[in-house]
Amino acid sequence: MADVTADAAAVRRQDPALLRRLLRAKDRMDAASHEDWPVQRLARVSGVSEAHFARSFKDAFGVPPHRYLLTRRIERATALLRDTDLSITEIAFETGWNSLGTFGRTFRDVTGESPGQLRAREKAAPHQRERVPGCFLSAAHRPDLTIAVSEKRRLEADDRVPASQQTEVP
Repeated sequence: MADVTADAAAVRRQDPALLRRLLRAKDRMDAASHEDWPVQRLARVSGVSEAHFARSFKDAFGVPPHRYLLTRRIERATALLRDTDLSITEIAFETGWNSLGTFGRTFRDVTGESPGQLRAREKAAPHQRERVPGCFLSAAHRPDLTIAVSEKRRLEADDRVPASQQTEVP
């Protein structure tokens, strides 16, 4: 709860003009999440330096720009897996991935299941989605990316190593 309060306070301290420029970059990522959005391009859209953009974006939205984009791509891929019959390869490329292997590994790391497993589970379960507002569905299916995927993998690998073999870093 304290983190949420601190994040809200950080947003309130930011310049409203800067927040509008950050929202412009965020909206561009939302509209074209399948495109590459390096920090340099996003900073140009926002009219600020790269370092200032990256720091301000994280302060305003709670996640770095790359992680925000990854969240949007995974959300879109999840919706396509659930709602279409497109192949997993087509979905991977349509949502901005250049490699099917990277898509599958990242999707599994973020959601806990492979794209094929998610599709099979969603197809098997009866749903009445038309009765639930879309904003609630989006929020419920939003991946939790509070830490980087590589950090998550490292922590999971540490859990598999017996405690007697783990070394403590000073």
